Order: sequence, then C-alpha cells, then structure tokens
Amino acid sequence: MRLVVNPNQGTPGLVVLPASGFRRAKAAIMAWPGYAPTPLADLPDIALEAGVAAVRYKDESGRFGLGSFKALGGGYAVERLVAAACGALPVFTTATDGNHGRAVAWGARRFGARCVVFVHDGVSQGRVDAIAAYGAEIRREGETYDDSVRACTETAAREGWQVVSDTSWPGYTAVPIDVMQGYRLMADEAADAWEGAPPTHVFIQAGVGGVAAAVSVQMRARFTPHPALVVVEPERAACLLESCLAGRKVGVGGGLQTVMAGLACGEPSLLAWQELERAASAFMAIPDAVVAPAMRRLAGLGIVAGESGVAGLAALLLAAGDAVALRALGLEAESRVLLFGTEGATDAAVYAGMVG
Repeated sequence: MRLVVNPNQGTPGLVVLPASGFRRAKAAIMAWPGYAPTPLADLPDIALEAGVAAVRYKDESGRFGLGSFKALGGGYAVERLVAAACGALPVFTTATDGNHGRAVAWGARRFGARCVVFVHDGVSQGRVDAIAAYGAEIRREGETYDDSVRACTETAAREGWQVVSDTSWPGYTAVPIDVMQGYRLMADEAADAWEGAPPTHVFIQAGVGGVAAAVSVQMRARFTPHPALVVVEPERAACLLESCLAGRKVGVGGGLQTVMAGLACGEPSLLAWQELERAASAFMAIPDAVVAPAMRRLAGLGIVAGESGVAGLAALLLAAGDAVALRALGLEAESRVLLFGTEGATDAAVYAGMVG
C-alpha cells in the first residue's frame, strides 16, 4: 500500500456543499417510493482483528434495488433537472464505470425520459446489461472512464443532451453538486444509526472523489470532534493521492486497470478535490490482491459486498498490520471505525468469480 498523510488538513476553503442543498435533497429522496435507510452492521470480529474498539459497516447493497448508493445521487439529479425542464424532457446522458449509469437510467425511466449511457472498454457485460435493463441506450467509447466522460460531453454538446455526471470540471458544477448532496444522505443515515461514542475514523473509497467528499462534509456536520477521514483508491488509479503529493489537482495516466471497477478513474472531480484537499486526513492506495479476501471476509459474515465496496475495509486491515500506518493514522485500541460498503454484487458473475 501507499499512504500519504495530508499536510493541508484543516486549511480553510470553499463551502462545496451548502447545508440548505442537503436539506432539499434529503426531503426529496425520503419521499421516494421504497425509500428506507440501509443497515449499519456492527463487525466485532473485524474490530478484534484490526485491534480497534469498533468497526461498523454501512451496507448499501439493497439501496432501491440497484445494488449501490448511486441512486441517491444520479436519481436525485435527474429529478431536479426534470423539475426545472420547460416543455419536453431532455435526453439524459452520462459516462459510467457501471453503478452511476444504472442510477441515471433508473432515474430517467421514472419520468419516461430517454437516456444514453457511455461506458468504456473495461466495463463488464453484466454491468452493461444491468444499465440497459432500465431502458438506456449503451454506447461503448474509449479505454478508460475518463475517455468515456469526454465522449459523453462532446456528444451531448453536439446533440443538445443533458449531462448528468458525478464528476465536475470548470464550468460544469451545478449537476454534480446535486449528485453529491444526494450522496450525503448515506452518511447522514450512518450518523443516525451510530450508537455510543462517535467514530474516530472513517475509511471511504474514491474514484473521482464525489462520494468521499460528500461523506467528508456530512461527517463534519454530524460529529464533533470530526473523525479522521481516510480516502482509499486503487494503486493504479490513485488520482487523489497523487494530487495530495502534487499540492494541486492532477490526473494519472495509463490503462487504470483494477478489479475495483467503480474506482478506476484517472482525473479527480473539481468539487471533490476542493473538499478533500483540506478535509481528508490521509490518502491510501491499495493493491488489487487485497480485494477478494476482503469480499470473502464479509461474505463469511453474511454481507454481500462488491469489488469497489470493500476498499475501505481492505485498507483498514492493511493499516492494522503496519506499525507505521497505525501511528500515522492514529489507530489504536480505543478507535472506532466507520466503513461504507458502497455496492453489493452489481455483477453477479464477477462476484461469484472472486468470492466463490
């Protein structure tokens, strides 16, 4: 693993996600048919293994039947755009590694709108089929997620379509803010369900960083003192860790190959970086080899967790076995750790191949 402690933690900065926007998102999503908070599981055996007082895991595998937390963001952003539309609904489009595209397609189908989803060559057929099941047209473009983002935005500009992205860049922030405000509800539910002394540490996985930033904002809103936020990425797609090292937002190149398919992103979201560059305690990059064991560990406890959803757990267990990491992160016997299981088995064949 690679571990970088953030030297800029606590530096004042922009308010990326205003509280008023979260209140609107929370009220809207809680009114959706089928809404229910997802469970927060207590994992005492893993806490014992990690040498900490408590480990709790927010299990998003049952969220709205989509298998991930993404419905909170993509679905909410589509609803906001539908409410603002004058006349005919736009064609909604997005790029995805799998889960976000499924959420946007689900949101578009709720309102009878057309949806076009761009995927890259590395997205599994099982995930493509799951998106298409919600009526979306699928277009394969590029070798990486970042390639498909560019293809999506170029096509949308040419065709007059509405992009619903979970990443942001200069000039495109309003929709990603809605997406991230929706994500905050997952963290808010976890805070509601947490009992006893508050968490001291949060391990949260990141692709472009949107969910990590949303969790960061909500943890600071709900807990004092604020828990230490550890952002976890695949070692071959660690754009946030590299940005921390560079002291500015930077991308990483290469094929970004990783079994953590939902985290295979080479360019940070502008909004996410504006939050994480000052609020994250540390950034970790983990190897693929630790993913399947973490999935099997949870399966043994009756929890179905996908490849991207176990990154936080895998990082915690790696840190627990490294004296330098323990000191750097301040993990000790009294620590209480919150993990976010951001997806279940979103591709059944891939899950079975990794877990057995």
